[in-house]
Amino acid sequence: MSYRTPAHRAAAVNEVKNALLASRRAVLTTHLNADGDGAGSQAAIASWMRSNGAEAWIVNPTTFPKNLRFLVENEDWIVNAGSRKARDLCDSADLAIVLDTGEVPRIGRVQDMIRDLTTVIIDHHQPGDQAIGGISLRDPDACATGELVYDVVHTAKGPWSQWIANGIYVAIMTDTGSFRFDNSTAECHQVASEVITLGVNPEEMHDRIYGRAPLRKYELLKHALETLEHDPKSGISWMVIPKEPYEALGIIAEDLEGIVDIPRSIEGTEVGLLFRDTSTGDVKVSFRSNGPVDVNQLARNFEGGGHMKASGAVLAGPMDRAVETVLGKARAAVAKAREEGA
Repeated sequence: MSYRTPAHRAAAVNEVKNALLASRRAVLTTHLNADGDGAGSQAAIASWMRSNGAEAWIVNPTTFPKNLRFLVENEDWIVNAGSRKARDLCDSADLAIVLDTGEVPRIGRVQDMIRDLTTVIIDHHQPGDQAIGGISLRDPDACATGELVYDVVHTAKGPWSQWIANGIYVAIMTDTGSFRFDNSTAECHQVASEVITLGVNPEEMHDRIYGRAPLRKYELLKHALETLEHDPKSGISWMVIPKEPYEALGIIAEDLEGIVDIPRSIEGTEVGLLFRDTSTGDVKVSFRSNGPVDVNQLARNFEGGGHMKASGAVLAGPMDRAVETVLGKARAAVAKAREEGA
């Protein structure tokens, strides 16, 4: 059975498609600390727009992940948000495209740079209190923003390329946990099948994302495992990334990919947490759920958000206070979920 865009989002897909095709110079951005879905979706849209004769530039609030740059057809399309070139591009652009988030705080310093531009939002997260205004394609039923990007290109009847297909596949693969999470819907697998038909090599994509890691990641992990704790009563496990080895080893954000799955995977865990200090003195928290606890709602206690099973937030330090505060809210969330499920 060939793929069809779900009827409930067809009108929004068409509106976004038309807005993108009408643009001659677009600036693409995504959330702080871009992941595979945000970066893969950007890579796909940038290649598709350029194949249609438009300029498309990637301007992110934080550095584009090194391990995902292979997805971008031309790395010159990635522009540092702090550069004069980025400001000039935003000033001369006719469209801003925000991918994999729809929240003002989540695009950081880029918000001021695109404030006056017509904006398109393509996102699969639950809307929050500080939504970005504009032409919207938002659907939490989509497994990933990459699925929505596929809808746009599919509705436009291409043109397709290896770059577009790879970006969409990686977006979906990473946000579904390699197709093992419960957001791996039939539509998700259909889209994956379609882009594999277009030339994606699943083994190569998995190896590029998950099969290669610098030694420093495992050296850091040795230190982090010493902080691993499990509370069997509340079903919460957590781990702290120590600040000193993080800095000494030259760790970058993408080195932490997948580490939160260690506390999450401990038997009896309902909520897994990973804490780390940031350069600003704040504490970044990653939330993961194995059961009925909605960690999106849990993260929103701290002005964060994401998905029901995977979310993040940033709190004021110091670390000890942040851990205590988050654990208190997490225990309450688990207790409430157990009570409702009783």
